[in-house]
Amino acid sequence: MDELNERIRDFYDQSTPLWLDTWGEQMHHGYYGPDGKRKVGHRQAQIDMIEALLEWGLPPEAEVERFLDAGCGVGGSSRYLAQKYPGAHGLGVTLSPVQAHRGNAFNRREGLSDRVNLIAKDVYELTPETSGRFDLIWSMESAEHMEDKEGLFRLFQGLLRPGGRLLMATWCHRDEPPYLSPSDQYTLHQICELYHLPPLVSLSELEAAATAAGLTHVRMDDWSAAVEPFWGAVIRSGLDPRNWPGLLRAGQGTLAGAWAMKYMRRGFASGAIRYGVLSAGR
Repeated sequence: MDELNERIRDFYDQSTPLWLDTWGEQMHHGYYGPDGKRKVGHRQAQIDMIEALLEWGLPPEAEVERFLDAGCGVGGSSRYLAQKYPGAHGLGVTLSPVQAHRGNAFNRREGLSDRVNLIAKDVYELTPETSGRFDLIWSMESAEHMEDKEGLFRLFQGLLRPGGRLLMATWCHRDEPPYLSPSDQYTLHQICELYHLPPLVSLSELEAAATAAGLTHVRMDDWSAAVEPFWGAVIRSGLDPRNWPGLLRAGQGTLAGAWAMKYMRRGFASGAIRYGVLSAGR
């Protein structure tokens, strides 16, 4: 395992128990309507994000028998997809053994362990021979951790069944020009350092990488306005004294991640951070 993956694994091993205690099993942004003004509870907004991405990127008549949750966290999306598509079987992949262990316990609790399995593995190590192929590949806020975007899309292209779909939501930076200011570049650098990310790519670069990898019907959109309110809620939870003991127990890496929240808020406010969604097929 390379040094970046080790840092990602350790960060999620340490921070996942705190997130579960504070926010629950969905480990991603919420969706607050296209303009971000919908008034909804933040945990419900996270479920709304799953539904909005499915509605945006997957035809209603699509049949899902097998799905891959690439960068699955504790498998919140995996369980939701398994319940939405009765009979579907899912594989979730995370670098964090803690997330895989906790997520499989949730699978057993929900009676889904015969249909959903989470493993601790580098997603780049998957092959059609070892994992099979999938009708749906789901990538919810994990691709920002993966440096070789074109290689990732080539992997997904090979893992999709003919007619299958990829749905991705990921952090990007805004397209240039106008060029990112020194302040924007500093904000992005801090986010990447504190959240253990390689340099972010622009929305256009992500779309171009998917096309270059051979995926078809590539479609891209910017949902930054729809998700921006989430960071205010996360920051308020970090300021709640009831969460401080867990934050301190989680260790220095989690504290650094909490510190990074202010840079995320700043990045959304300046427009440097963009929240991209992508749909593509084989």
